[in-house]
Amino acid sequence: MPDAAVVPAPLERWQRDYLNSLVVERGLSVHTVSAYRRDLDRYIAWLAERGIADAAGVKPDDVTAYERHLATGDETHQPLTSSSRARALVAVRNLHAFGQAEGLTTKNVAADMPVPKQGQHLPKALSVDQVQRLIEGVERETPIGLRDAALLELLYGTGARVSEAVSLDVDDVTRLFGDDDLGLHLIGKGDKERIVPLGSYARAALEAYLVRGRPALREGAKRATPALFVNTRGDRLSRQVAFNIVKERATQAGITAPISPHALRHSFATHLLDGGADIRVVQELLGHASVTTTQIYTKVTAEHLREVYATAHPRAQRVLSR
Repeated sequence: MPDAAVVPAPLERWQRDYLNSLVVERGLSVHTVSAYRRDLDRYIAWLAERGIADAAGVKPDDVTAYERHLATGDETHQPLTSSSRARALVAVRNLHAFGQAEGLTTKNVAADMPVPKQGQHLPKALSVDQVQRLIEGVERETPIGLRDAALLELLYGTGARVSEAVSLDVDDVTRLFGDDDLGLHLIGKGDKERIVPLGSYARAALEAYLVRGRPALREGAKRATPALFVNTRGDRLSRQVAFNIVKERATQAGITAPISPHALRHSFATHLLDGGADIRVVQELLGHASVTTTQIYTKVTAEHLREVYATAHPRAQRVLSR
């Protein structure tokens, strides 16, 4: 297996960006991301050894050959157990799905890779009370406070991915304050555009930020930027900084549950379904290509209803124990 130094830069960048997305977009733990990194280090080095320089250079036959490689082993490693092999192949498939979503490839060459089914991970949503504590706990007397409040209101109020939120420009929002626009235009995975309504709380927070927050943050900036959300240097806010903002504001609000920008997206969907929204509407608002992706939230809602029933109904425990 070649040293990391001989791995082509496009392969390294592909892996690095994907691992960053696991932290920033999905809020996965350090231990989980480390496991992905170990599996993908092996895969990326193997691709480099075969003379493959970037994501577009990987063919379906390469993926099949790698699957055999894991099962049979070589002079560098023993054959992996079925569970370790399944985990490694899931990492490969997800890496290629990310590459397609980011436009590095036109298709996911690992999409048809047979991988044993893994236990389903239900997304963790915050309670309505936790969301209120998170957002209302932000001071709105400073430019940074105004920015953070607007960011949190937008993430929860629209269900936007953090990458979609930080990609917004000022013009994307200011046109909402006229009478003709029906909603906020978001550009999702695969450059797919969708329109989501913007509620009164998010509108008010964005207006306050645009009038009193953003101009102060942009003061003294060395270069122009159309970005809606900016950092203390006046440049576009990065996904990682947005992730840190959510984490820090949650800590200030006394929320001990794991939280990330994606948790606000989960909460947006779960609370809509709890309130009676149609799953097809939630699918459109989230920008999911298939309703099957959205259906996981119905399981979260069902679990919530079961918990409420079990604690609130006087005869629930006897019924549920049968």
